[in-house]
Amino acid sequence: MNNILVVGAGSVGGFFGAQMAKHNPNVSFLLRPNTLAVVKQHGLTIRSASGSFTVRPPASSDARDLPRPDLIVLGVKAFDLDEVMNQVEPVLTEKTVILTLQNGIDTEDRLLARFQRDCVVGGVAYIYSKIAAPGVIRHYKKGAVAIGELMGHESARLLAIRDIFAAAAIPCHLSKDIRRSKWEKMCWNCVFNPVTVLIDDHVAKAIDHPEMMGVIRQIVGEVAAVSAAMKVPLPPDMPERVIKATQEIRDIHTSMYDDWKAGRPTEIDYLNGFIVQKGRELGIPTPVNEALTAMIKTMTEHEQSGLGRVRIEGAVVQPISFDRAAIEALPAEHHLDIATVMPGMKGKGIRLRGLLDIPALAIEADHVAFHAADGKYSACLTLQQAKEYGILVYELDGGALPEANGGPFRLVTPGLGDLCANVKGVGRIEITIGLGRDTRQTTCPPDARTVPQ
Repeated sequence: MNNILVVGAGSVGGFFGAQMAKHNPNVSFLLRPNTLAVVKQHGLTIRSASGSFTVRPPASSDARDLPRPDLIVLGVKAFDLDEVMNQVEPVLTEKTVILTLQNGIDTEDRLLARFQRDCVVGGVAYIYSKIAAPGVIRHYKKGAVAIGELMGHESARLLAIRDIFAAAAIPCHLSKDIRRSKWEKMCWNCVFNPVTVLIDDHVAKAIDHPEMMGVIRQIVGEVAAVSAAMKVPLPPDMPERVIKATQEIRDIHTSMYDDWKAGRPTEIDYLNGFIVQKGRELGIPTPVNEALTAMIKTMTEHEQSGLGRVRIEGAVVQPISFDRAAIEALPAEHHLDIATVMPGMKGKGIRLRGLLDIPALAIEADHVAFHAADGKYSACLTLQQAKEYGILVYELDGGALPEANGGPFRLVTPGLGDLCANVKGVGRIEITIGLGRDTRQTTCPPDARTVPQ
């Protein structure tokens, strides 16, 4: 294997790839544009207690610009796999081998399903490292891999990959059952990745509390039940093995914790979420993993915004946003048939009284500004006017209010002078102290000016 392509320069791919590039001039990197720019200018740097160094390997955001690889080392997150497969497909040959170093269980099967040939060697990474900045990796502990053929045999390509790691001074263990090795790490990941996020602390905080021991056993028990149903039985003392293995890395956080703190997506869908999905398919209850999945997604996913949502903010204790489904779920007494205010139209609206009663308003709040999502138009009413006359139209003919009709949310104010506080495409409702932004012309009665749309 001459040419090696490392995909990604994160905490895993960056460390192992840099180690290989330090000893092998035939190692290149496929990188995202922002990381590529840094590596092109400053190189890829590993900062480690065992020795820091910088390498300057060939790198590109297009695999076709790099030497055609004999070995591809995947060091990206599981949720990036589909994009990566699209990127590397043009440079694959009949001899190209793909080594997986992702968390999770299904990476290998997804690759085989896509490329329809025996091109995959499974791998497990054992390392504690972090992204300090694009192109800079901090390495703290460990730095070894286990690799194996999915069928368990010792092939020539497996030995060749081992030699590549050995030449880079990377400990590499040959696993006769790499699927079991991956499931064993899955047990650890499904415990400590979400738990460190939930407790906002390192793993020792979890294993030092006796009450957590039962929870850990339940998590691992569910993982092991799914694993067994998928023809990979694990030892009955797997929970104890997970706890024992954690004692020597008590001070670490996890990759999910680091991703959460950095505002990056997490791999929860490929860890506990995968267990929940497979459990449902196989008829195996996984209530603890389901709870962990739901809590992590609730904690870590950014609040949705943009078209299809309206956000109430400003002089409120806590901003809050709604989509159409959330608005429909509000008490029925606040909803009305819009035909009563817009004859000839069949749809629904909600009285703003019901919407504005949800957030806790600042004591001095007395006005409400309704802003179009494009930022061009806004109308400001007194809080009393908004509650008495305001209606937010959200549905037409059983579906979302189309943009052509002022959707997805449109403010109308029957009773304030021929709908003259009409704002189409409402994206923000801003509670203000005093008069807020108002772009209306002054041709209507006071506090009821027309929006020119």
